[in-house]
Amino acid sequence: MQTIALHGNFKEDWVRMFIHLSNLFFEETKIAKKEETGDLDLRFEERQQGDLLIVTAELTVQENNYRAEFKETAEGGNEKDQNRQWKRLYSHVLLEVLESSTGMNQEWGILTGIRPTKLYHKYRQESHSAHDVKQLLMDKHRVSERKVNLLETITDIQLKAVPDLYNVQEEVSIYIGIPFCPTKCAYCTFPAYAIHRKSGRVETFLDGLHEEIRQLGEWLTERNVKVTTIYFGGGTPTSIEAEEMDALYQVMVESFPFMEEVREVTVEAGRPDTITPAKIDVLKKFGIDRISVNPQSYTDETLKAIGRHHTVQETIDKFKLSRSMGMNNINMDLIIGLPNEGIEEFSHSLQETEKLQPESLTIHTLSFKRASEMTRNKKKYEVADRPTAEQMMKLGEEWTEANGYVPYYLYRQKNILGNLENVGYSKPGEESIYNIMIMEEVQSIIGIGCGASSKFRDPKTGRITQFHNPKDPAAYILSYQESIERKLELLDEIFPQSVPK
Repeated sequence: MQTIALHGNFKEDWVRMFIHLSNLFFEETKIAKKEETGDLDLRFEERQQGDLLIVTAELTVQENNYRAEFKETAEGGNEKDQNRQWKRLYSHVLLEVLESSTGMNQEWGILTGIRPTKLYHKYRQESHSAHDVKQLLMDKHRVSERKVNLLETITDIQLKAVPDLYNVQEEVSIYIGIPFCPTKCAYCTFPAYAIHRKSGRVETFLDGLHEEIRQLGEWLTERNVKVTTIYFGGGTPTSIEAEEMDALYQVMVESFPFMEEVREVTVEAGRPDTITPAKIDVLKKFGIDRISVNPQSYTDETLKAIGRHHTVQETIDKFKLSRSMGMNNINMDLIIGLPNEGIEEFSHSLQETEKLQPESLTIHTLSFKRASEMTRNKKKYEVADRPTAEQMMKLGEEWTEANGYVPYYLYRQKNILGNLENVGYSKPGEESIYNIMIMEEVQSIIGIGCGASSKFRDPKTGRITQFHNPKDPAAYILSYQESIERKLELLDEIFPQSVPK
């Protein structure tokens, strides 16, 4: 824990910004109370000379002083725009003095949000050239040239995968959340509950889920709103029985309009211990061939440590079973920085993945999510340090390139190991359209089911309104009708009339 003595009066959102940036360098930081001293002493000064805005920062650490200054022409705009520019200038100088004092370089610069590619698309849509976008990200946001090149590659691939990416705002995508798993992983904060049959909550939850799909499908049909993609997540959607999956998908095809035009349906069959021949038969019956079979690691000891009650061999066997039964677009996930894993273990996971050649591979970096078992008991779980995590990420980049994969989506998280990122790679042409839609926020995503988040994006203004279904199955069962009504109200606001066919 590092304590910062911050001089000056700043609003709460400014203080959060300073803490977020400081946390890129230290495991945890807090602002000292007025009467307290801190491990770091931080002062800012701002001034304006004509149209030029100037901010300086002075940081004192153990009698060593570090100073930075950044200046930029005022961009004007309303009070909110001006405040945003000042905050960015403060972020610049804070990052510089922290880099100087720690010797650490932050390749993502002052970006602490989760969607750097969304910013790249924004500049692109403002008709900036690729060269200008690069300079804007490097100069205004301090992003490294290497990371900017990665963003450029990803956005180019996204526009090939979805040529009308900037024009899908009149359509929606659907996320359907099924909150059950065989067990809950130690790093997980998704709405995931160990599946038990005795209480009857699985059956009652599915009854509510069917009704939610029917009512939202009726609204979409009345408005002529097309569905771009459908994604079954969770939890693990294949935790329920094959006949329950069959009934659920039947409700889907009967309820949503223009099903023949839906570009992609994905089922996250992430836990290998839930995959059976009967369930694959159901997927095939409804023409679903994009699934996930997620190893996370190819070391059995790691799987035990994080609470995944399946073996490495079971992952391999279920992948081969899925492939032999006609699953032609399989995603796999690996996580950098799992407990007791270093370069050797991650290299082994890549070698095993190479034998299977899934159509896509997402390389996640471990994130210490506040409510997870791993975060609550950090001493119990020893994870890689920053340099090791960076080496593992580089190994992943080299491996994917050597095996013919391209990066097609990227997102970041708070408290992510090494201030790195999560990158989705695919064989060319096998990109997940849903992953692109959810990351770039170009259209509304309607969340259905337990813990599902909806993002209602106004097609005209781009303004996003969020709505969250209850995470707990019991709460969902009691209130799903209220959730349906609220979502229909929000949809009425952004689609007040039928979309032309």
